[in-house]
Amino acid sequence: MTHTYQLKGMTCSSCEATVKSSLFTLPDVTHVEVSKDNNTATITMDKHISLSALQEAIGGAKSKYQISAAHHNEAAEQAKSWLETYKPILLIFAYITVVASIASFHDGTIHPMLFMQIFMAGFFLTFSFFKLLNLSGFAASYVMYDVIAKRIPAWAYAYAFIELALGIAYAVNFNPLVTNLATLIVMSASIIGVLQSVLNKKKIQCACLGAVFNLPMSTVTILEDALMIVMAGIMLLQII
Repeated sequence: MTHTYQLKGMTCSSCEATVKSSLFTLPDVTHVEVSKDNNTATITMDKHISLSALQEAIGGAKSKYQISAAHHNEAAEQAKSWLETYKPILLIFAYITVVASIASFHDGTIHPMLFMQIFMAGFFLTFSFFKLLNLSGFAASYVMYDVIAKRIPAWAYAYAFIELALGIAYAVNFNPLVTNLATLIVMSASIIGVLQSVLNKKKIQCACLGAVFNLPMSTVTILEDALMIVMAGIMLLQII
């Protein structure tokens, strides 16, 4: 995609060169044309880059160079970019939700406990599948942020099989107390590293779908883990 931005602050050819080289440092930028006469920067990128990221690349908020959207709706572009980025995980959640809803529908209503059991079975089986497609790639990403895997790299390899085991356990309704307790412990440990990475604004790849999809670590990852923790907690309370 290509967008033309208003870019104020350029006064000479040296300014043009500085801005151009700075914008090229962004990984998704493929082409840049700047003009001090028109106060514009035309940027071609593989995927939409936020205005804040562009501003940061040219010196930050206090820089003499200030960039703003000129011919496009920035909010709409960001929403479109967000949907494109997280389309795989959104589709997976949609499929699992529909299947769990249908399978748990009896006597004219959806049974919440059965819905959660089927949903969690689908979640763990699907996510473990993508991790196992490239186990070493998943492990390499996971050790970058998981608190246990950082200290014990073998945990990154084991984690994919633990998810597979949990998925099977939910599918066959194996000892709900043990299964939900294990889920609560495993996912609580997992979310710690995710929270640290997001709060510290680390730009690393989320390993939730293994190395198949390049998904950035974000609040979506937090919500994903938190959902499993909440569901496991609710089911535990029903058992106890």
